[in-house]
Amino acid sequence: MEVIASVAWMTDVPNASLHRLPDQLRENLRLVFVGTAASTRSAELGHYYAHPRNRFWRALHEAGITPRRYQPGEFAALIDLGIGFTDLSKSGAGMDHQIAREAIDVPGFRAKMEKYRPRTIAFTSKKAASLFYGKPSSGISLGRQTRDAGLPEIFVLPSPSGAASGHWMIEPWRELATWIAAEVG
Repeated sequence: MEVIASVAWMTDVPNASLHRLPDQLRENLRLVFVGTAASTRSAELGHYYAHPRNRFWRALHEAGITPRRYQPGEFAALIDLGIGFTDLSKSGAGMDHQIAREAIDVPGFRAKMEKYRPRTIAFTSKKAASLFYGKPSSGISLGRQTRDAGLPEIFVLPSPSGAASGHWMIEPWRELATWIAAEVG
């Protein structure tokens, strides 16, 4: 199985030096988390969801998706649990509103999903989902989405970012965990 987990894979990618975080993908993963772009802190450290106030790693364990609470520097280890990572923008970094529209690559993301065929995709914010679906965030609901032919199951989760604290809830993460458990079982 091909695993994309290091900077070495980027040698064949246009503008590879601009990539902030490497994709963590391989065929038939049970789950791929998808953000808009790396946060400034994640880009600096080279780890997904690295800001200390980000709830991602706590939510992952609290919801029951992982057997323990992982740290941001351990993101590559989740591939062994069937969990991968990518972003809609591989060149941008910062808060969602700071990412240039032209840095968002929905066709490239779709191509990756067609190539690697994960069983479930989870957008880690309504903003990422809205960019994917091409509609306003206000038109996106949290949780499992209506099935789109040709795509895996899709979930939209509340952003774990500390900047989105006012909109935080764990329930959609638990819904995802229940779905993943049923799919594995």
